[in-house]
Amino acid sequence: MAVIDVNADLGEGFGIWELGDDLALLDVITSANVACGFHAGDPLIMRRVCAAAVERGVTIGAQVSYRDLAGFGRREMDVAAPELTAEILYQLAALDGIARTEGGRVAYVKPHGALYNRVSRDAGQARAVADAVRAYDASLPLLTLPGSAVHEVADGLTVVAECFADRAYTPSGGLVSRREPGAVVHDEKAVVERAVRMAVDGTVVAVDGSEVALKARSLCVHGDTPGAVALARSVRAALSEAGVALEPFA
Repeated sequence: MAVIDVNADLGEGFGIWELGDDLALLDVITSANVACGFHAGDPLIMRRVCAAAVERGVTIGAQVSYRDLAGFGRREMDVAAPELTAEILYQLAALDGIARTEGGRVAYVKPHGALYNRVSRDAGQARAVADAVRAYDASLPLLTLPGSAVHEVADGLTVVAECFADRAYTPSGGLVSRREPGAVVHDEKAVVERAVRMAVDGTVVAVDGSEVALKARSLCVHGDTPGAVALARSVRAALSEAGVALEPFA
């Protein structure tokens, strides 16, 4: 039987601004990537999401980012490795402290946005992130793309591969840039079919029509797209119908 984790990005509001339906998504997913305040989120939102995740038995992950609130963490930034390591530590420690007050803890780390894409190809930035995780708690897994540079510099850390049901893929197995048309797949039927194929067959059809091997333990469904909750529910139902067991990886 295939086993997959379903994760989503949560806590991405800020102050009075809300983004996505965190509580509804927590009833669908098995792991929550919680924003730590650098690309989105604030202490109160972090606490609310952690409390709700603990109540529902959803695993909490720290979604760390470049310090880029205005750009939602999606802008490429040039951050020196020591500074990036310190900033990852800052975010990780903050969320873990809040999670522990609610009876939970951070169980894994996932970079967000531009940082996620950067560490997939830049060994220096990937090492800076890995150094932060190792310094804080070397038992925490890092969630990233298959073939990411993170795998090369993990040095004893556990690296878990993930796939994206609603993102377009290049023939080499990378994600199509959000700056390109069609980078995000919105058609519900297509997303559901891709999710099942990823979980069961370990493959995805790239933008050029080629088939790409994609062996992953976790499947991401984005929480900030229109109809995200309904889409996530459809994905979960289809996975269950296909005989896929849904279990957190951490």
